[in-house]
Amino acid sequence: MINYLWLVPALPLAGATINAIFSRMLRMPRWLVSVIACGAVGASFVVSLLAFCVMQYADEAHRVINVSLFTWIPVSDFRIDVAFLLDPLSALMLLVVTGVGFLIHVYSIGYMEHDEGYGRFFTYLNLFVFSMLMLVLGSNYLLMYVGWELVGLCSYLLISFWFHKPEAASAGKKAFITTRVGDFGFGLGVLLIFTTFGTLNFADVFAHAEAVNQTVITVITLLLFAGAVGKSAQIPLYVWLPDAMEGPTPVSALIHAATMVTAGVYMVARSHALFELSPLASNVIAWTGALTAIYTATIALVQMDLKRVLAYSTISQLGYMFVAVGIGAYGAGIFHLMTHAFFKALLFLGAGSVMHAMNGIVDMRQLGGLRAKMPRTYITFLAAALAIAGFPFFAGFFSKDEILASAFATGHTAIWAIGLITAGLTAFYIFRAFFLTFHTEPRWENGTRNTQHDSHGAWHGPHESPAVMTIPLAILAILSVFGGFVGMPKVIGANFLEGYFEPVFKPHDLHLAASTEWMLIGASVAAGLLGIGVAYWFYLARPTIPVTLARRFSGIYNLLWHKYWIDEFYSWLFVDKGYRLAMFLWQIVDVKIIDGFANGLGRATASLSRIMRGWQNGYARAYALMMLIGTVIVLGWLIFRG
Repeated sequence: MINYLWLVPALPLAGATINAIFSRMLRMPRWLVSVIACGAVGASFVVSLLAFCVMQYADEAHRVINVSLFTWIPVSDFRIDVAFLLDPLSALMLLVVTGVGFLIHVYSIGYMEHDEGYGRFFTYLNLFVFSMLMLVLGSNYLLMYVGWELVGLCSYLLISFWFHKPEAASAGKKAFITTRVGDFGFGLGVLLIFTTFGTLNFADVFAHAEAVNQTVITVITLLLFAGAVGKSAQIPLYVWLPDAMEGPTPVSALIHAATMVTAGVYMVARSHALFELSPLASNVIAWTGALTAIYTATIALVQMDLKRVLAYSTISQLGYMFVAVGIGAYGAGIFHLMTHAFFKALLFLGAGSVMHAMNGIVDMRQLGGLRAKMPRTYITFLAAALAIAGFPFFAGFFSKDEILASAFATGHTAIWAIGLITAGLTAFYIFRAFFLTFHTEPRWENGTRNTQHDSHGAWHGPHESPAVMTIPLAILAILSVFGGFVGMPKVIGANFLEGYFEPVFKPHDLHLAASTEWMLIGASVAAGLLGIGVAYWFYLARPTIPVTLARRFSGIYNLLWHKYWIDEFYSWLFVDKGYRLAMFLWQIVDVKIIDGFANGLGRATASLSRIMRGWQNGYARAYALMMLIGTVIVLGWLIFRG
């Protein structure tokens, strides 16, 4: 089975190629396009599952498997193979990417049913999955870098899918350019790895890492982390991700849940042998994650766009993951990556179901009262909300608790406190969104009915989404409820993930007394329940309180509403100043200096040519005169020299 590992990325690539070439050329029916696209990712999931089983039930010596397909770059002593690495880390990532990706593909059949770019959309989705699988499976940094850049390209194509909308086109460019800033650092890190180790293969680099100067290791890890900051939307390169909501909702679910934004976390976990040798880089990662988590959680408190609330939530949850890998709890970080894929994909797809029912409305001020109209979406969205809020025994409860307990156990008390506060804020803003969307009085009755229309020119009110959209929601809801039981705290039950990751990561024993662990669990649960309770009090029991607080603390409210004015600051500093610099380089340096010099040289040559042309007039007497003058000059020079 392992010899067929190449099928995992090859199948989505084949699906993308077939749909790209034939969907328009042969005018393939939509059902065939979706069968090819969904079938490719579904088959990739099946192969991934079989490979996972083979790897899982092999003896410990054979749980790390390298599969070399062919030599890609043979130059002197330098050799790069297209080779795949299958171990517990990559195997779990394969299941997450292909499994959640398949559900998103199926959901897209209903969501994109009437879109004119149906074939192009599924082509991009398949290509995106292929790119992420190459990133995950690559056994060397160059192959990882290829997948890394392809993921960035696909994100641009998908975010700006509706390119006829200026907002979508702008969001795609913003995502592409912002992530390129981090990718530049990542590329430098890869080059420094090669110059330091003479190889880019993971096994060779990690085996010789301890012999390298710690300063060099620190520079390498910080450069690699710069790439993670861009791809995984951490401070200061997080600004692209909220604008990425301009793409279709399935794209938001795919990018924010199982693929692109988790690439940075996976890369740090994969490179743990390097990061463990640099305490400085690890502290930078942990604090970047902690500050990003609480900072973006505060922004989500007041946003009214349902998808943007989820976008800032994604950035915040990624901060948790970076806290985990920064403090050395790599297994906990990947555990939260997995559970986050379940409940965040469900939240985005649930938001898409709401948009499908409300003809694209995402402003929560125009929603409300959808509980009775959309019961299946309601119950699945509730499951995801409870999971991300850390409600006991839901998936997010286990993974988030392990991160907080690891931070406390390793002496990062301040980071633990920040994470605990963020947990309360998370529960508050997600249930604020839940109550405003599904509970409260319907706000779509007044005005919306007259402005929102379906394809036949009339809007018939909110309705439940079709089964092709709600079945993926139900599956993700089950995973959001039960997906965390594989990593329970030891005081509650068995932690299967700890042993599962052992061939990749060292066992991460918290060394906490049972009473301390129960205290930490209690604090985490209390923070989540407090957030849910406050949201209920503010938006259901006493809905006038938020309005009163916004007026009383208008300065803080405006600060959060305008997202700390960071987008405006970046626009002023980079966009406006960059534009002025470009205009200066064009109009002054290029046109007046460079072109001016070149044009002046041309004019001087033309003037000299006109003078010289007068000497070549074809008259013999003129030539004789020139010869006479020349002779006199030469004789004069000889006489006076003597």
